[in-house]
Amino acid sequence: MAEDLVRMVGIAKSYGPVTALAGVDFSVRENEIVGLLGDNGAGKSTLIKILSGTVTATTGEIYMRGKKVQIRNTTDAIALGIETIHQDSALVTQLSIARNVFLGREPIKGPAIFNRMDQRAMNAVAGTLLKRIGITKDIPATTPVSYLSGGERQAVSIARALHFDSDLIVLDEPTNNLGVEETQGVLRFMRGARDSGHSLIFIAHNIHHVFQVVDRIVVLRRGKVVANDVDPKQTTIEEVERIITGIPLAH
Repeated sequence: MAEDLVRMVGIAKSYGPVTALAGVDFSVRENEIVGLLGDNGAGKSTLIKILSGTVTATTGEIYMRGKKVQIRNTTDAIALGIETIHQDSALVTQLSIARNVFLGREPIKGPAIFNRMDQRAMNAVAGTLLKRIGITKDIPATTPVSYLSGGERQAVSIARALHFDSDLIVLDEPTNNLGVEETQGVLRFMRGARDSGHSLIFIAHNIHHVFQVVDRIVVLRRGKVVANDVDPKQTTIEEVERIITGIPLAH
């Protein structure tokens, strides 16, 4: 069995009297896609925000490949090889697609002292990434993000996370606002990323998308893990929906 890439132990988070997470244990193995499911308010986004460094846990520990780590901010998470695509991933709308893909990590050409961005390289990479995701429209990488639809903007956010060679890619509702072809492109990317050595966490309300691509399903309900090792090949969408809602199967 593959080793754990990430292991979160006893993760709790409270906002005053409100408990968002209550002692959650969660892990992702090497070369695995984990579907993280739960109703609104189940704690999925809070758990992912802790892993990505945008929120600090009240208590709990995080391990990467068995070594205890501290994730105090997004810089720590990125340095550990964790890239996260949130539902509200911020894009700079007045900048081009290519500039948004490389934002803060632009390649430089010529002597470093001149700090000249390699625009041609950025345009080429951004264009290739969009096609990999499934954007078949011929959108120049120089197009400002303000000209894009909601689905196209989401694709740019995904492209940004895909390019950098991260060990763990977290996708929070990545297929929201995407058409059928764009959605299939994202799912194809996820399979390809796993097969090339990455691990992924996939959060989605559309369970049909989850069943198409994940290796294992974890379900949260009211801040607690209620199912940790659901095999999508050995269960049904209806059974998982009942785990999410807490409604028992009728016999």
